[in-house]
Amino acid sequence: MKPEPLVRAVAAEKVYESGPLSVRALQGINLEIFPGEMVAIMGPSGCGKTTLLNCFSGLDDLTSGKVFVDGRSLSSMTDKQKTEYRAKRMGFIFQSYNLLPVLTAVENVELPLLIVGKPPRDARVTSMKILEQMGMKGWEQHKPSELSAGQQQRAAIARALVNSPAIVWADEPTGNLDTDTSRQIMQLLKQLNVENHQTFVVVTHDPAVSEWANRILRMRDGRIVEDTAAK
Repeated sequence: MKPEPLVRAVAAEKVYESGPLSVRALQGINLEIFPGEMVAIMGPSGCGKTTLLNCFSGLDDLTSGKVFVDGRSLSSMTDKQKTEYRAKRMGFIFQSYNLLPVLTAVENVELPLLIVGKPPRDARVTSMKILEQMGMKGWEQHKPSELSAGQQQRAAIARALVNSPAIVWADEPTGNLDTDTSRQIMQLLKQLNVENHQTFVVVTHDPAVSEWANRILRMRDGRIVEDTAAK
């Protein structure tokens, strides 16, 4: 029996209004993403990849249509409910890392746990453990400016995974990294996908990154024009 989709979009539309101009960033997208999948979303700049990620994760609102995550409609949630839901059930990895520069690596990682009310001592233990799993042992007390680009992204991944999310949204997660570091990061994500059965949705323009996925969506002009299983 096929499992229930973790993410389901029905006729999802996003229109940006700019004066007299209307830009249809998403056009009638119907999509299901299932637990344990690693999905790569590809396409040229401006095709709607990041808009899809933002709208399907609740960071932005659709103009029309619906997105359900874990069977819950995002549009039925208040902003506070969406924030709480993202903190508990989702992880985010960005190209720019988005680490807070005044905090150490471990302080950045434990922040999502503190936000949802986990005791500080427990949050620190959990964060130290996941940083070690990310190959960051010995670097936990360093601030982002003291870390390499690859180390910053590992810390950002640790932060995304520290709350054991059901789904991780990654927007160009290797965009600022060299080829070897990019491969290491994707190898790490794939390992987590396989071992923890976590779902990853990865926006990328890099064919080398998409090779790690088991499903590839290709977008053009706000539409999904191809949906294939990776070879």
